[in-house]
Amino acid sequence: MSKRKSLQAVQNVKTEIATGKTEAVTGYAKHGNVKAEVATEKTEAVTGCAKHRNVKAEVATGKTEAVTGCAKHGNVKAEVATGCVKRIYHSQALEKQEEKMSAETTFDNCNHSKDPVVGCALEGIATTVAGIKDVSIVIQSPQGCASTVAAGYDAHEVDFTKRKVGCTRLFESDIVMGASDKLKGMIKEADQSFDSKVMFVVGTCAADIIGEDIAGLCNQLQPDIKAKLVPLMAGGFRGNAYDGLEMGLEALLPFIKKRQTKRRGRKPRIVNIIAPQANLNPTWWADLEWVKQTLKSLRIKVQTVFSHNTSFEELELAGEATANIVLSHDVGYKFARKMQETHNIPLILDDIPLPVGVNNTTRWLKALAAHFKIDEKVEPIIKQGEEMVVDTLRKRALMIIPRYRNCRIAISADGTLGIGLVRMLFEELEMIPEVLLFRSAMPDSRSILERELHSLGLTSRVIFSADGYQVKQTLEEFDVDAVIGSAWEKYMAEELGIKIAFDVFSPTNRETYVDKPYFGYEGMINIMEVIANDWDRAFRSKEIHWT
Repeated sequence: MSKRKSLQAVQNVKTEIATGKTEAVTGYAKHGNVKAEVATEKTEAVTGCAKHRNVKAEVATGKTEAVTGCAKHGNVKAEVATGCVKRIYHSQALEKQEEKMSAETTFDNCNHSKDPVVGCALEGIATTVAGIKDVSIVIQSPQGCASTVAAGYDAHEVDFTKRKVGCTRLFESDIVMGASDKLKGMIKEADQSFDSKVMFVVGTCAADIIGEDIAGLCNQLQPDIKAKLVPLMAGGFRGNAYDGLEMGLEALLPFIKKRQTKRRGRKPRIVNIIAPQANLNPTWWADLEWVKQTLKSLRIKVQTVFSHNTSFEELELAGEATANIVLSHDVGYKFARKMQETHNIPLILDDIPLPVGVNNTTRWLKALAAHFKIDEKVEPIIKQGEEMVVDTLRKRALMIIPRYRNCRIAISADGTLGIGLVRMLFEELEMIPEVLLFRSAMPDSRSILERELHSLGLTSRVIFSADGYQVKQTLEEFDVDAVIGSAWEKYMAEELGIKIAFDVFSPTNRETYVDKPYFGYEGMINIMEVIANDWDRAFRSKEIHWT
């Protein structure tokens, strides 16, 4: 028997309907027929398949609730003649204000994660600040939190000699007696040492717990400080790194100058790029560079990047842009909407997947060209990119790609890359995405995922804000042949007996000396290169002794 849960040899599916009586008879585990008989209504019984069983109950009048009978791939569909259709996939309903995914899986008693895979809000704020030159950050925290800030700077590969970080190094006595004087001294010292234009003063968990008034303290000190002080609270219970990114972006809004004069005639092609760092590509700045080079070839100017190697002057001039592009499906939408309200800069390309895979890249480029009315300029780029992919795979992977056909795969990623991977793996490699595990809640991009699944005819299980426990439990429950994720998922797969695991995302065990994009046509080749090598390693004998 496998370590993972298997279907019982015989399963019973019972459906109860308020207006009638239902008798469900047993279905065989391999190719079971599930029959629902209703005394007073019409009944239709359909056959279920071991891998993708569908149980369908149609009732002439009234409402029907169907409950899944298959632990692995059971889809239960209830259709009512009056137009009331409900789908229940072993899941609880989302909160009313959130859009419900048709195949979402939730977990009981997991509202407060005990096994997080995403950093805290402080890391998200630091990742935003680290991408801006001429700014510094002071944290009111124990010294351990300095390593969290360092992770934000590491994400941008900022040289250690250029990091402007101050930490108050709180001790137990500071928590009991208060540490406002300590913070005041650190701010003054940092102002003299760093000579930065803006200083972010961030309260962490300790400051939040003792109720440190960071905003009041900054207002009191501001007349004596050259740098503009920006107070923020980033206690761990305020959110994860994605929430921190949103908080950091929102703190930048007051610095963006409004355009004083109205443009006449045709608007220039100028864009801002938002949240490129919210990306699990180990060299995500290569994706940013691919976007910037593509825009440059189309004569579209990039005004400001929020944020990576961004000068403070560039940040102030972000209001000159005529469009905003968010390079993440996890964060940035809230910031972009506020920019639209305050600076009248529209958000574009927000209703389609990012350019991951051939088809998604072509769609993204065409949507970009349609907005700026430069369709004729983008066609050569599309033709050249598609020909490059075909030519490369014909020469180097012609006999390899067929092995991926019908491989049942679990995707564990962020929304930025995960949504695009669904179409790439399904259409271009003919894999079957059975399970989709996303690290963030994706409140603003769930509709994109829903449309993608619907257009592809997929009923994949979906888990949002997945922590380590939920990822492992899901991989244990579902019968998949392979997992695409990070080094974490690779270790989980080995422990659970899943033979094939692709180490594609951060954190990775791969050494990455060369920047490789995952966006664009070249990006697909880079992802496939990792997939091909990890597939080969999975089946390479470990019993051969070469010495």
